[in-house]
Amino acid sequence: GLINTSHGQAAVGWLVMEDILSVLILVLMPALSMTSGSFDWINLLITLLKAAAFILIMFFAGSRLIPWLLEHIAQTRSRELFILVVLAVTLGTAMGASELFGVSLALGAFMAGAIISQSRLSHQVGADVFAFREAFSVLFFVSIGMLVNPTFLWQNWAHILWLTVLVVAGKTLIVLIMGLFFPRPARTFLTVAIGLSQIGEFSFILGQSGLSLNLLDGNQYSLILATALISITLNPFMYKLLPILENGLKHLPGLWKKLESAKDFPEIVTDHLNQHVIVIGFGRVGKHLVDVLESLQIPILVAESDSERIALLYERNIQSLYGDASNLEILSHTHPEHARAVVITIANDEHAAMIVNALKEVAPEIPIIARATTEEGVKELSALGARYIVHPELEGGLEMVHHTLLTLGFPLRQVHEYAEAVRRDSYNTSITTHDEYRSLHDLLHATHGIEITWFSLPDHGTLIGQTLAEANIRQKTGASVVAIIRNGQLIANPKSNTSFEADDHIGIIGDENHVENARILILGDD
Repeated sequence: GLINTSHGQAAVGWLVMEDILSVLILVLMPALSMTSGSFDWINLLITLLKAAAFILIMFFAGSRLIPWLLEHIAQTRSRELFILVVLAVTLGTAMGASELFGVSLALGAFMAGAIISQSRLSHQVGADVFAFREAFSVLFFVSIGMLVNPTFLWQNWAHILWLTVLVVAGKTLIVLIMGLFFPRPARTFLTVAIGLSQIGEFSFILGQSGLSLNLLDGNQYSLILATALISITLNPFMYKLLPILENGLKHLPGLWKKLESAKDFPEIVTDHLNQHVIVIGFGRVGKHLVDVLESLQIPILVAESDSERIALLYERNIQSLYGDASNLEILSHTHPEHARAVVITIANDEHAAMIVNALKEVAPEIPIIARATTEEGVKELSALGARYIVHPELEGGLEMVHHTLLTLGFPLRQVHEYAEAVRRDSYNTSITTHDEYRSLHDLLHATHGIEITWFSLPDHGTLIGQTLAEANIRQKTGASVVAIIRNGQLIANPKSNTSFEADDHIGIIGDENHVENARILILGDD
């Protein structure tokens, strides 16, 4: 679940940047290899200009041509043609970058992927090339394995061990030192340091380029391969050290204070953050909820990690917090201890579970309404303490049952009670709980056709000014007045001396003929 936190996202972003810089190194390596004993600045400048020209052409021409081509090919509805075009574009771009601009295949392929990601069809492209990616990955690692000399590795195990320690410990230490100069919490840099305590698989490609340019010999490359493989293998286990490293740094008060003092959390106005509703996520569901709460003049605070959506909230002058709500430190800025409720609208069960878990630490009693996307998510969120869990797909099925029973003439109250019993049972549609048995029993024995019907008394109504006894509706129509709503207040079982007023909402109960007679008496023949 670390990938969904701001710490994990920072680590992923850093690793991606490492790969991008690796591509840049691939571009520069041929120019930086000194074949003649003196540094060739002209060759380096030409290489950089060629790479810049290729990137500019791809961004200005390719970003328009490639998405346009893919969309038109997709309209042919030929999946085979679509896959062939995707392969032709990607491999052709990589080859063109190498042959025409003298840059590496890796840069060409990288740019092709970056351009295709701008297309609306990028997800389909990713799905179609998945099998090729897996096959090429296998072949790639097989080719790497064939370059390893086991005898050399056994003879140089001490060198490999020390080089691995240098990579794992050295990169971790460098990142922690950098944490002193960046406005991020200490835990973020601990996570980044652990994530970077390895040499990624891009080092294999860099090593191969070094071999081809005679910058490395076979033994040196074997050392790099062995160190990379060991550090990658150890990396997952390094995450177990996160709490240990954190506690260890806390025992160094000066260093820990310096790391934590660099925190830069978003500033939000807290004057009105009392009895507010925290809405986490401003997608379609969150937007609808915010619209309703805003119209009811209920204080809102929206937590959202998408900067574009935050900009929309700023435009609407809605209190908002930019950040990942699963981060306990970010969540504390929403002041859940003073809130009336928290609504989690994001469509990610794992992320929602982390938020519920964090909320229970700072505000154990707060009502939580959470969205779940799977039945397992419903159970997990319920177990963590969310008061209400909404599963959109199961909720749709429950609504269909609800309307079907109403159409068949079952009373609204009993139908509603059955639906609520299913919700309380975490959408378990098998009839297992006492509440569900009782609700179905009530439905089975409910009196058909008896339902409360509401009429609004018009300004010119003949009943205005009359008491309930004077109107004598039951004697005249056979229907009974069971409630009156007046000025938003419900008067249940009104007394006989209650007078009717204009705009009263009158609740009538009786069979179909009796209700119709009452309608004519209250509203007139029209």
